[in-house]
Amino acid sequence: MAVIAVIAAAMAFDYTNGFHDAANAIATSVSTRALTPRAALVVAALGNFVGTHFGAKVANTVGEGLVTLPTGIGSLGVVFAGVLGAIAWNLLTWWLGLPSSSSHALFGGLVGATLFATGGIVQWHTIGTKVIIPMVLSPVVGLILGALVMWGLLWLIFGLGTVGGTGYGKRHPRFARIGQPGPINRTFRYLQAISATAMAVGHGMQDAAKTMGIVVLALYTGGFQDSKTDIPQWVYLSSATVLALGTYAGGWRVIRTLGRRIVHLGPPEGFAAEAVASSVLYYNALVLGAPISTTHTITSAIMGVGATKKVSAVRWGVAGNIVVAWILTFPGAGLVACAGYFLVHPLFS
Repeated sequence: MAVIAVIAAAMAFDYTNGFHDAANAIATSVSTRALTPRAALVVAALGNFVGTHFGAKVANTVGEGLVTLPTGIGSLGVVFAGVLGAIAWNLLTWWLGLPSSSSHALFGGLVGATLFATGGIVQWHTIGTKVIIPMVLSPVVGLILGALVMWGLLWLIFGLGTVGGTGYGKRHPRFARIGQPGPINRTFRYLQAISATAMAVGHGMQDAAKTMGIVVLALYTGGFQDSKTDIPQWVYLSSATVLALGTYAGGWRVIRTLGRRIVHLGPPEGFAAEAVASSVLYYNALVLGAPISTTHTITSAIMGVGATKKVSAVRWGVAGNIVVAWILTFPGAGLVACAGYFLVHPLFS
């Protein structure tokens, strides 16, 4: 029963991850009208389902390297409390409309519960190299690459001269307006359908993989399998399906913040932000196996792209609130998990 409870909690987290982080894949495409909201949700759900099957490296990092659990069935109480902390933080930030990181909520929850468990050990070196450093670097990389890629696109388009007689290439702010007719915006709306799909697949690689890591950890601890790294096919399918369902349910509070409140995006900016963010996600998932935040990556890419118009185009007050939520996510989820651990520990002893 303890293993079933942990797996059920992991799937509940997976679902909240889907509707909380659906904005990561589709907010820019919806805000620029490249995709209708329903079409964008379908693309995000299918992309998440596919991406899950490429997330083994991230799943192994989550399931094996972040914490050393106590021995015996009591260790499942630690995992259960950690996941509850992550779910609570997801629901809170969703209600506030803040695009915080479900990933760091999960890591914070696991660390918080482990700290107060007898025999539990936090692998701070792994936390530092696999979580904290990527948490700091991925937004910086997203911000810089977003600006560089957008400047490259502007240089390319400006180099073409007056496109189709519309004069879009003459001044960036005019070129960026949503809904303005012309071949440039139409072309980039088509390209955004591709970049949004790539973003959704990258989100599946990262976020469903974290749920898989928790499930495998529960199976290993409960004695249902001998390997900490082997991922049964049913775990892939269930994690992918639940994440896709959560994504399709949508998370419109977060989508409005990410798609409209940070900066006013046009199709070229939306394509640049999604292309940069998905590239960063792919590299970390497939090459490094680092569980980075999709939320941090796409949000910082949007800021970088938006700043190429002019620095004041980015609503830095909104961005500041988001950054504060990022900083509070790890300790906030950890504190909730600590309280949860003391409540559920007797049930797992």
